[in-house]
Parts: sequence; C-alpha cells; structure tokens
Amino acid sequence: MKRKIIMLSLVFIFIITSGFGCKLVDKQTQEAMKPVVLEYWHVWDSPDAFDGILAEYKKLHPFVIINYKKFRYDEYEEELINALAEDRGPDIFSIPNTWIKKYQSKIIPMPATITMAYPVTKGTFKKEVIPEMRTNKSISLKEIKNNFIDAVYGDAVLKITDAKTNKVEERVFGLPLYMDTLALFYNKDLFNNAGIAQPPSFWNTEFQQDVKKMAKQDIKGQIIQSGVALGGSKNVSRYSDILSVLMMQSGAVMMDDAGQIVFNRVSDTIKQQQTVPGVEALRFYTDFASPAKEVYSWNKDLNDSLTMFTQGKLGMFFGYSYQLPQIRSLAPKLNFGIAKLPQIEGNPQSINFANYWMETVSSKSKNADIAWDFVQFATRPEQAKLYLDATKRPTALRSLINSQLDDENISVFAEQALTAKSWYKGVNANAMEAIIGEMIDSVVAGQNKIEDIINLGAQKIQQTINN
Repeated sequence: MKRKIIMLSLVFIFIITSGFGCKLVDKQTQEAMKPVVLEYWHVWDSPDAFDGILAEYKKLHPFVIINYKKFRYDEYEEELINALAEDRGPDIFSIPNTWIKKYQSKIIPMPATITMAYPVTKGTFKKEVIPEMRTNKSISLKEIKNNFIDAVYGDAVLKITDAKTNKVEERVFGLPLYMDTLALFYNKDLFNNAGIAQPPSFWNTEFQQDVKKMAKQDIKGQIIQSGVALGGSKNVSRYSDILSVLMMQSGAVMMDDAGQIVFNRVSDTIKQQQTVPGVEALRFYTDFASPAKEVYSWNKDLNDSLTMFTQGKLGMFFGYSYQLPQIRSLAPKLNFGIAKLPQIEGNPQSINFANYWMETVSSKSKNADIAWDFVQFATRPEQAKLYLDATKRPTALRSLINSQLDDENISVFAEQALTAKSWYKGVNANAMEAIIGEMIDSVVAGQNKIEDIINLGAQKIQQTINN
C-alpha cells in the first residue's frame, strides 16, 4: 500500500514538473498552468501562522507560489503606500478594517467568478493527473452576511458606480481571518483583597464602587494603585476605542449614512433616550481622571495602563486578545481574569467594539483573480481554523464561534464578536485618535464646556474625513 502511494506521488510530481502533461490539454489550460508568484504582505503574524493554509492551497494550485512577508506595524503603511505607488507592491495585503474606505482606490474588488486550472486525477486503471479549467462563483453578499460576523459586511462591502452601466452596486473589498473585541482584564488578587467577588457586568454604581474600593493614594495624594484605567488619553491603551464604544452604547450614531460625524445624535434603537449620548459618554469616561470625583483613579502622571496592570497596580484594564502574550510575558505570575466588556444596564442590546484586519488585493496586481481566489480560500472555515489555531485569535466566522467558547484565552473575545461594531475613522486614523485624545484632555483640564469640546472634536474629525 505504501509503495502504491509513493508511486502515485511520484507520478503526480512528474506531471506537475513536466507541465501537467501539456500534450493532453488545450492552449488555454496550458497558459493557466504557467507558474504564478504572488507577494503577500502582512503585520503581526510570523510566516508559520500561514503554513497550513499555504500547504492546502498548494495541493489545489501547485503552480501558484505565495511569498509571505511580515512587517513591523510602525513601518508598514509607509512602505505599503510607497511600494504601491512605485508598482513594486504586493498582490495581497492586510489592512485594519477601518482602512478599507481609505484604501478603496488601491484595491480591486472581488470578481463575481474566477477561472483557474485544477489538478484532477483521471483514469480507472492508469491514474493520470490532468489539469482541468474550472470557473467558480465568488462568495456572494448573502453568504458574507450569513457566514461572517455582522460587522464584516459593513466594513468589507462598499458601494461603487459601474463605469459601463453607471449603476451603483455593492462590491467586496476585503475578507477577514479573525475578529478581536475589546474586553475587561481584571486583577483577581486586587479584586479579592477589596472583597469584590465578580467583575462588573454594567457601567453602573457597582462598577464605580469597585473602582473606589481598589483605588489607593499615598499621604501626598498620589495614586499608588488604580481601580481602572479610564479618563486619560496617551497613557490609556486604546483610549479612542474605549470612548467610542461608550458612545455607541450610549446611543450615539458616530457617523451617519451621509458621512457626517454626529456624536450627539441618538440612534434609532435608543430613541427613547433623553440625554445627549456623546456628552454623557465623554463625561463618564473623564470622571475617573477628575480629583473632584469620588471615582478618581487615574491621571496623566501614571505609567501606561498595560505597564500598571502587569505591575499589579491596576484593578481593571481594557484590551484585546492580542495583548495576552504581552501580559504573560511581562508578568508570568500575575493572577488575572478576562471578562466581557461592561454594558449599559437596561439597554435592549449589547454593543461591543470590533478590532480586526482585512485581507485584500491590490488594484495593480497582474494576477488579481488568483489573488482573490487565495483570499477566499484562506478565509473559509476549514482554512481559517488552521490560522486561528496557530495564532490563538478569535474567529470572524459564525460557524467557528462555538468551537472557541471552551478556550479560556479567547472565549470572551469570540462570544462578544456577534455584537461587535466599528466605525470609519477617516483617511487618517492617527489624526482621529489624536483629536479624541484632545477632547479627553480638554475635559479633564476643564478648558471649556464639555458640550463645546465634543462638538469641536466632531468638527475636526469631519475635516479629516472630508480631506
């Protein structure tokens, strides 16, 4: 039996290396079998994270070679923009979900169908591997809605005007391998010492009481132990995400269908609300950095929130699953747990915050159809699971959520994905975050009325979006 398998493998390899038995196929198929090299650029994940997917794809398309290249985050965007401008960029590249609109002109939408050559074993007695041309439909918009978390459709599918028909249609510009969500990391020892049995589920009086129980100051009034990292900007990890989700939970629209920033407009789902959502969220967030408030637990002089947490001086830290390895590396003996992001008590639905990257295809790729074939292949459940198991990331696919619910490391993040949302942050996400930081710092410093601060912030962010 082993000898037979070896012989068949040798026959397969021989046919592959000799052009798939070119004499047996037509010129179109021979052309489709010519070697193709795709350049794939990514951030964060080492090449071995894709070993399983690449090996499986190679079985279907032996003539396709994919060169994977990993970049540091701080160098990635500049290198990507320069490379695309100089026609030396990648065929496939990964970008944050909020960059899709920003990079729309640099991305070629997914085609409706893709035609490629596949190796097919034929023959009853004499087995031969003969290449066969197949045309397959790409994933449909309906399938994206049904297969992926809701947030994916809003981020990946954009409206464009067809040049020939002048009709507006929806096209797919990217697909994700995973989806992370903002969660609550808490120090179990500090909770135990303060007599707190469970992490808070809501941003209510109980949450604020928990913060007060864990916050400690020295005789000079300096904070030596914080209950929660809220209220600051530069020294609070992902402060713009935290404030954004507080606004969303409060009912803020963030950006309307016309592309207008409307932090203080109430969404249709919470119409009965009488308060101004953006103002209420910003006030709640900044109260924790106000010495005049009972919940005072943070200021700009403290170390960054991740450092404070790993030093055992912070009760609650808001972060993502990708920060788990950092925490364990910096503090291997830290006794901590992970809980769902608190919600607003009484809200009809939970709202969480999505943070993930999309795999997409360059408009300058000479093999765009093949590149899109690989992206679709990699993001299907069977292949995505290979990536998720290797990277320990939460899934963006509905069908894989249940399989991650027993994993103590990522179960919370995966479960929250069903209610996760995001919003477009303009062509300059860094500028948007800086403006959010200015809003926070202005409120803490008491520089102006909070209503004026948030309105000015919305105007500034609108400018970055319009530009």
